[in-house]
Amino acid sequence: MEKIWNKINIAKISSVIILLILFLIPFQGFITVWPSSIFGHYTLFRLWKEFLLVIILLISIYYLISDLNIRKIIFSNKLSWLIIGFLGIEVLWAIVAYFNKDVSTKALFFGLLLDCRYFIFFGITWIIALKNRDLVKFIPKIILVPAMIVVFFGLAQIFILPHNFLAHFGYNSKTILPFQTINSNSKYIRIISTTRGANPLGAYLIIPISYLIYVFLRKFKKINGQKIKIAIFTLLSLFVLFFSFSRSAWIGAFVAGCIIVFFSIRNKKTRSRILIFGIAILIVLSLGLFIERNNHRIQNLLFHTQANSKIKVSSDQAHLSATLNNLKETIKNPLGSGPGSSGPASFYNKDSIARIPENYYIQIAQEVGVVGLIIYLAIIIKIIVDLSRHKFSNKYSLFLVASLIGISVTNFFLMAWTDDTLAYLWWGLLGISYASFSYPKSTVLKITKS
Repeated sequence: MEKIWNKINIAKISSVIILLILFLIPFQGFITVWPSSIFGHYTLFRLWKEFLLVIILLISIYYLISDLNIRKIIFSNKLSWLIIGFLGIEVLWAIVAYFNKDVSTKALFFGLLLDCRYFIFFGITWIIALKNRDLVKFIPKIILVPAMIVVFFGLAQIFILPHNFLAHFGYNSKTILPFQTINSNSKYIRIISTTRGANPLGAYLIIPISYLIYVFLRKFKKINGQKIKIAIFTLLSLFVLFFSFSRSAWIGAFVAGCIIVFFSIRNKKTRSRILIFGIAILIVLSLGLFIERNNHRIQNLLFHTQANSKIKVSSDQAHLSATLNNLKETIKNPLGSGPGSSGPASFYNKDSIARIPENYYIQIAQEVGVVGLIIYLAIIIKIIVDLSRHKFSNKYSLFLVASLIGISVTNFFLMAWTDDTLAYLWWGLLGISYASFSYPKSTVLKITKS
């Protein structure tokens, strides 16, 4: 009896830790900078969720070893082996890079952390959710409650608060800038809300916006008070997304929304009409933008520069140059240079210039080679196949597929998964969801009662 009670307590404790991470991660910027401005130790505060991750990792390993049914479920899915393969390559390439001194020790460990943590967190949440099926009931709150705070604080930044408001909480050039601008133009302020930057804010908003569109179209058939509230909050979220001025996030949210709308409509004729209507809108918008191409406001919003800009190299030129240069380096070295040789972790390499390819797929290829990139892409495809196998009849499968594809598109222009908020939140939601729809419910019930 005592052993059973201990197991129940462990399951509850690990579930609480997972929920704590998922609820707090959208405020990563604020809860990192403010305490560190008082107590110092910025890096330690940044790693608060990794410390918690170690605890639940040990618990999940215990469950994996002690529970035969969990092992069968986890290892019967090819996704697990693909992830293990990717993590194995990360570790192997890290060992080679370390002995070849291709990267510094700090860059190496930081690179491993950025590349592997969301896959590990996915596995942990998957296992813990198998022991506690109640976790899946928290998904709407996990998404919407923090999103409301992020969105309303973002609105306050737009309409009420001074641009440097966050400077009062320790935001500065050494931690996180209190605000960002387009093309160094103070007339175009990019809000960051409680996240680590304007682009991370935009990428994060793909998740709640996708979910809100999904709920609006699928949950309620008739217009009622609840549906009106969802519509209003969706519009407010889109408004904050717009003022992040993250064009890659705009594209990702648009793609995710289109997928949800398309598959939520059962009637083929209606689908065709909406498709034609959507194409017509895109044509009209394209013509309008072409006509107004010399408008300074349009130039700043869409191209992050203007004709008479004092900045010699525009944002688009810098992005394109970084992507092409790093792509050429990848072609020259298809085996990769090890974790930490590219992306944010490469800033810690003292003897070389940081490599920021502005493209997550190139970053992976630069670190673990073409083989690692192929395995990574296989993981993404496998997840889409697993979720789509339910023909989107499951409660969260369509939302997860749409948001994953939207974020994957965003990753062509950003290194989106390197951001704490997006990585932990989306992969945590996936892990919880996998426990409820990737195998028969009777199997899960057998686990939770064991």
